[in-house]
Amino acid sequence: MGRTSKDKRDVYYRLAKENGWRARSAFKLLQLDEEFHLFQGVTRAVDLCAAPGSWSQVLSQKIGGQGPGHVVAVDLQAMAPLPGVIQIQGDITQLSTAKEIIQHFEGCHADLVVCDGAPDVTGLHDVDEYMQAQLLLAALNIATHVLKPGGCFVAKIFRGRDVTLLYSQLRVFFSSVLCAKPRSSRNSSIEAFAVCRGYDPPEGFVADLTKPLLDHSYDSDFNQLDGPTRIIVPFVTCGDLSAYDSDRSYPLDLQDGSEYKYTPPTQPPISPPYQEACTLKKKGQLAKETRPQDCPISRVDVPSQPLTSPHHTLLAPEVKHNKPNCT
Repeated sequence: MGRTSKDKRDVYYRLAKENGWRARSAFKLLQLDEEFHLFQGVTRAVDLCAAPGSWSQVLSQKIGGQGPGHVVAVDLQAMAPLPGVIQIQGDITQLSTAKEIIQHFEGCHADLVVCDGAPDVTGLHDVDEYMQAQLLLAALNIATHVLKPGGCFVAKIFRGRDVTLLYSQLRVFFSSVLCAKPRSSRNSSIEAFAVCRGYDPPEGFVADLTKPLLDHSYDSDFNQLDGPTRIIVPFVTCGDLSAYDSDRSYPLDLQDGSEYKYTPPTQPPISPPYQEACTLKKKGQLAKETRPQDCPISRVDVPSQPLTSPHHTLLAPEVKHNKPNCT
């Protein structure tokens, strides 16, 4: 099957290529907007951890038409240019990045800050949840520098047993906090999105990127919060129930009976982390091949005289295993 088998695996991956999106994650932001009207009245938006740029594409189409330079995308990796999007290749934990964002907005603050960034998952849920929580807090920290009062903040979150602490931290800065699960997000994934509206920092709060949020001591029972610190965040599903199911496989057969044709990705990754590994693999240098003389095969010692005489009892030859030194 080759490439078509990959297309058959994920319907949103296929639809993203057919509609010109750089990644399937574009549908997540579109479905969040359908539910919460995130782009209503927004003229300045920031996309954190933007690469490969699918969310920046959505922002440029929804609000970028109101004038150039109203969408700023930030990422450590290089990203292919997008019309109406200003790119900053920088670190979201640095104050210089926040100042550059404000500079592109001509001294104004953003109406909307989004972040779809995620670490390279390890499969160890506790580790992945912790890393994602730190990434969300870093995005929230820079959002306190660039987001205007009453603005909106949307970020990916991994729902785990200790997610209540994150909700409590977000509730300190926003009047409304919701946990949303778009239909294009797989049900088997712990991924969800924190939709925070009404940015209202506490009185006396001073934004400081040198001090990480939620950096204090707590005991093993910190998740058992009581009173006003116990935040119950509503869980909302986004997207039409009649839409495609992200966990289901759909056939490649088209309704009109025409033959399916493979569509290449809209924008291949620019300098991905695995680029060097791909180059070495093409040259045959990714793994050193073991030559036969380096790893001798076990042999059986055969007697010099053939045992064909009927007057002798045939004995099984002694087998000697020569262990190869292939370390």
